[in-house]
Amino acid sequence: MKKLIALLLVVAMCVGLTACGNPSSTASTDSSSETSDSSTSESSTEESSAAEEGETVDPVNGWAEYDALIDEIRACTDTAKRAELMHQAEDMLMETGALMPIYFYTDNYLQKEYLSNVYTTPFGYKYFMFANLDNGSDTLRICLASEPDKLDPALNSTVDGACLAINAFAGLMTYNEEGQQVNDLAESVEMSEDGLTYTVTLKDDLKWSNGDPLDANDFVYSWNRAANPMTASDYGYMFAPIKGYAEMTEMDDDGNLVNTDATLDVTASEDGKTLTINLEYPCAYFKDLLAFPTYFPVHQASVEAADPDGTNPGAWALEAGFVSNGAYTLTGWEHNSSMTYEKNPYYHRADEVTIEKQEFMLSSDENAIFTAYNAGNLDFADSIPVAEIAGVQDTPDYHLIDTLGTYYVSFNVTSDLFADMTADEANTFRRALGLFVDREYICTNIGQAGQVPADSFIPAGCLDGNGSEFKNTSYYSADPADYDANVEEGIAMLESIGYKFDENGMLSAETPISFEYIVNTPGSNVTIAEALQQDFAVVGIEMTITEQEWNVFLNERKAGNYDICRNGWLMDYNDAFNMLEMWTTDSGNNDCQFGRYEGWDG
Repeated sequence: MKKLIALLLVVAMCVGLTACGNPSSTASTDSSSETSDSSTSESSTEESSAAEEGETVDPVNGWAEYDALIDEIRACTDTAKRAELMHQAEDMLMETGALMPIYFYTDNYLQKEYLSNVYTTPFGYKYFMFANLDNGSDTLRICLASEPDKLDPALNSTVDGACLAINAFAGLMTYNEEGQQVNDLAESVEMSEDGLTYTVTLKDDLKWSNGDPLDANDFVYSWNRAANPMTASDYGYMFAPIKGYAEMTEMDDDGNLVNTDATLDVTASEDGKTLTINLEYPCAYFKDLLAFPTYFPVHQASVEAADPDGTNPGAWALEAGFVSNGAYTLTGWEHNSSMTYEKNPYYHRADEVTIEKQEFMLSSDENAIFTAYNAGNLDFADSIPVAEIAGVQDTPDYHLIDTLGTYYVSFNVTSDLFADMTADEANTFRRALGLFVDREYICTNIGQAGQVPADSFIPAGCLDGNGSEFKNTSYYSADPADYDANVEEGIAMLESIGYKFDENGMLSAETPISFEYIVNTPGSNVTIAEALQQDFAVVGIEMTITEQEWNVFLNERKAGNYDICRNGWLMDYNDAFNMLEMWTTDSGNNDCQFGRYEGWDG
């Protein structure tokens, strides 16, 4: 029966994804849920999405429909209806085939027994500022990743960069050891009865690392800077719930800002003690945003001194010595080698920081990191070579935690690979490739850390904003027992758009398929790429692998300079919307280039 269900699911993919069915049937509708006004309900009912109706989703020239759906979800106050709309959005994404989920993330790392009070969140953030060392040292030695791409919290879009931002900056709220939201720079955070106004009272005597006073005006400046399209923050859209954001980001047909004087509706009291935030609509996860690095304050004088004409927003944080406000300040940076952080005496919780110095090894070489850890040169290592996992899993140094996120492959929908295809053919092509992947093999033999094969983009455990788990469907079977049936169906899908196969299921030389896959190097990402290469080769598809350094890879992927590439997303807050809003046309995280037709100028 399971195999039959899997085959039916795959057939449904061939004619247009409608796997979501009736998502509202699984959503909670308790009496505490707010109800949308009648006009919202009517428009939602009348304007169903292309994915919901089984029509072709055009991810290049027809993506305005997705953008409009995301706007509707943002404004929807009926939580059950909102969950239904989010399922429609995931249906649209999966219909394009541009996202090929591989597995749902877990996180494993090595930590010495004498190191304690390091804690993590399901979003991949690691907190070292209140750690303790029982080995007599005053220096914590860490390896998170290689050279960070951005240290300006408004410009960072990586998990390792977020960990560094948390180390050096502090926001209004944060997470404690239990993963609960707690006040940080805020003394109190009060929400109005209608959920549209937040009043934040800041703690007394807050200071920057150079001793300058820090108050509510710093947040007004920092948030407007991060939300301004000229800053080019990948996460600028995170300010969309705040009133004024729509006006700030409105552009004319030539790609020019319409309202250059528009600002967020965020104000500081005369004494700088209170921050008042007015929202466009109630936002259930707004406190999560107050703990998110893009919402951290930056030192205005430093930013403007390094970039007086506004052409290089991140210039102030390219070298050690910049002003911050967190537990540690960056005092030394040997690019591509090491970073040194020292305790910030002006940090408002400095009396709780017991470690004087942190030294970060910058490397992506998992074998070198593992060697350094075993030699006693590291106290914490955030990566483990695949070949070594089995040998350390039963040791007290090994830690495995659950996270919320998905490892996936992304397709550039504007790639020349699809130039001669209709939108329907390109969608079919991409979905077919996803059926050739042996996800169980990748999880068991490469991941080796409890990863679960992914059959959807949004992971298990993610909430729908209505008190229920969001995931209630599979877009294909990830059961290894159905792998052969998936391959057969993938071949049938390619045949339906003109590709030819011989009697052995091998692609004919008459209709070859070849493409380049880019991946950051070295490590398990390359090993996974090689597994994908082998899976595609089984049916005669040729995939070449191009390895790139982390910084190069990030920027090439963001610019759309690729056909197919490695990708992954750890959620920023536990609401399915976080993994949906990133794919709007003008989002800085839209690596698939959805909606970016030839001549598009965002």
